[in-house]
Amino acid sequence: MAQAPAQDPVSALSPGPAKGALRRVVLYSHDTLGFGHLRRNLMLAQRLKAMSPVPEVLLVAGTSEAGAFDLPAGVDLITLPAYAKQSCGTYRARRLSMALAELRDLRAGIIKAAVKNFRPDLFIADNAPLGAQGELEPALRWMSKEPAITRVLGLRDVLDDRRSVRAQWTRERNVEAVNAFYDHVWVYGDPRVCDPVSDSGMSDAIRARVSHTGYLLRPVPPASPPHGTPYVLCTVGGGRDGAALLETFVAAPLPEGMRGIAVTGSQLDDGLRARIEAVAAARPELEIRRFVPDLMPLLAGAERVVAMGGYNTVCEVLQLGKPALIVPRVRPRKEQLVRAERFAALGLIDMLHPDRLDAARLAAWMSQPLTPPMQGRLDTDGLDRFAAFAAAALAARPGTLARAAA
Repeated sequence: MAQAPAQDPVSALSPGPAKGALRRVVLYSHDTLGFGHLRRNLMLAQRLKAMSPVPEVLLVAGTSEAGAFDLPAGVDLITLPAYAKQSCGTYRARRLSMALAELRDLRAGIIKAAVKNFRPDLFIADNAPLGAQGELEPALRWMSKEPAITRVLGLRDVLDDRRSVRAQWTRERNVEAVNAFYDHVWVYGDPRVCDPVSDSGMSDAIRARVSHTGYLLRPVPPASPPHGTPYVLCTVGGGRDGAALLETFVAAPLPEGMRGIAVTGSQLDDGLRARIEAVAAARPELEIRRFVPDLMPLLAGAERVVAMGGYNTVCEVLQLGKPALIVPRVRPRKEQLVRAERFAALGLIDMLHPDRLDAARLAAWMSQPLTPPMQGRLDTDGLDRFAAFAAAALAARPGTLARAAA
C-alpha cells in the first residue's frame, strides 16, 4: 500500500512559546493488563525528547513494573496503585485491600494533583478517554478550564470488535468525553487497515478532530553478530493471560538445531510459572526468562517469533522483518484477534486462533521453511508524524510556562 498522506491536526497555529521557555508534556496510561500502554508511552516519550526544543516529559502509569523499564533521559515517572483486570473483564485492586471505588478515587486524586502541580502544555491520554474506571475525569475537568493545555486522546489501531466498541463507548460516555475534554484524537495506525473512529461510532464533529499517525515502529537496534544456536522466541507480554501459549510452547518439539526462549512476563501466576519452568527444566534446549525490560534485542536475534497479538509486539515484529506466528487473545476483548486477522490477510504475519492451539500445530509452524513477511503494506511513519503533531500542538498554545519566567 502507498503511505497515507500526513494530516495537520492543528488548523490554525498561534505564535509559539517565548524563546527559552520549557514546554511540558504528560503521558497517561492506565495499564490494567500487561505493559502495552506503558511501552507505547515510553516510546512516545523517547521521541518527544528527540524534538527541538526539547520538552519536559512526565509519565503517569498504572503499573508498578513501570519503574523496571529504562526511562529516556529527562523523563520522570509517577506510578499509580495498581488495578488488576480479571479474565471476565472486571477490575479489582491488584495489591491493596481496597474496594474498587476507593482505589479509583485514590488514583484519580493522584492524577489530578500531578497535573495541577506539573501544569503541562500538552496532555496525552492513551486509549481510554476517561481513564480506567473514569479516573481521569476530575483531572480533565480541571484542564478543560485551562486554555493553555492542549488535550489529546491517543488511540491504538484496534480497540475491539465493532459491536463491542460501540457498546462500550456508549456505556462509558466516551463520545461525550471526547467532545467535552479533548482537542485532538491521534490514532496510532493506518486507517486503510483499521479505523477505530468508525468502529466507535464517533460523530462527524469528532471525526474532524481525528488524525492518523501511521504505525509506531521503534528504531531498529544496532545489529549484533550472530552467536550461539539459532532460537525461536515466545513472548506473551505481561503474561497474565499467556499461560496457554507458554505451556504449548514448552511442550512443542523444536526443529533440530534450534533452541527456544520463552519470556513469561512478570504478571503470570506464580503457580503457572512454576509448572512451565518445571517442564522446561527437563529440556536443555529451552530457556525461561521472567521479565525483559527491552524486548527488541531479543526479538532482533530470533530466527522466528511466536507471540500474542498486542500492538507493540506486532509492530516490533514488522519492524524487524521477523517471521511470526501470532496467537491472539480473544477474551475479554477481540482487539488482538481483529489486528491479527487483518495483518494476516496482508501477508505480514501468520495467525493461529487460540482455540486451535496445540503442540503439533506449533511445532509444524516452527519447522516450516522460513518465509520473510511482505513489506511496504502499511504506513509506518508514526513516530515522526506523532512528533510533528506534538510540535504543532505545543506551538498552537500561548504556553503555561509564563510560570518559568515569573
